[in-house]
Amino acid sequence: MKRPLGITVIVFLFFGAGVYLWIVGAIQLVSPGTLSLMAGRQFMYGWELAGPYMALLFGAGYVLVGWGLFRLHKWARWAAMLVMVIGVAWLVPKISAAELGLQFAWYGFQIMGRAAVAWYLAQAPAVIDVFAAKRQAL
Repeated sequence: MKRPLGITVIVFLFFGAGVYLWIVGAIQLVSPGTLSLMAGRQFMYGWELAGPYMALLFGAGYVLVGWGLFRLHKWARWAAMLVMVIGVAWLVPKISAAELGLQFAWYGFQIMGRAAVAWYLAQAPAVIDVFAAKRQAL
């Protein structure tokens, strides 16, 4: 069973987000005040103010989903789609309040990227086939 390239890219994105949050959380624990609590806001959807332990927890969640996608677990596919949908919902108020310009374009790009990843995981024939083949192999 060959993993599609798109899944591999998404796995690396989830691993990258998880490692980033682990680094942010570790730095905040070792040297409080060095980094702003807002350093992980793009991945924590409002929970960044809960502190470094929450950054470590969210980082573990991202790595867990990435590992599950790497192993082609169906639950990880659904979890990744849920994370993307939450990300889009989190960005809607931001893009609504942004003025036209670079900030508006950046939020729009993020929404498009997350929607594309969610669509790919939900509808791409290669993804559906590989997860169906994995299920039948069990």
